[in-house]
Amino acid sequence: MNTTTVDEIRLKDVVKTAVLEVFEERRDWLADLLGETLLDIGLGYAIQEGEQTPTVSRDEVFQTLEAGS
Repeated sequence: MNTTTVDEIRLKDVVKTAVLEVFEERRDWLADLLGETLLDIGLGYAIQEGEQTPTVSRDEVFQTLEAGS
């Protein structure tokens, strides 16, 4: 095994250890990350769905909003 391969293996092990420690010690970070990811996915689906619906004017949107209040 040459030095580069050993260094790559060592770096991979160090990164794995660091990531595992962060997830174990800072579960709130993981929860926030997953929450944000799910919100982004949901927003993406909403945008895709909106692209397949008819376009309405700004006035129609505000009329609908005002009628609901």
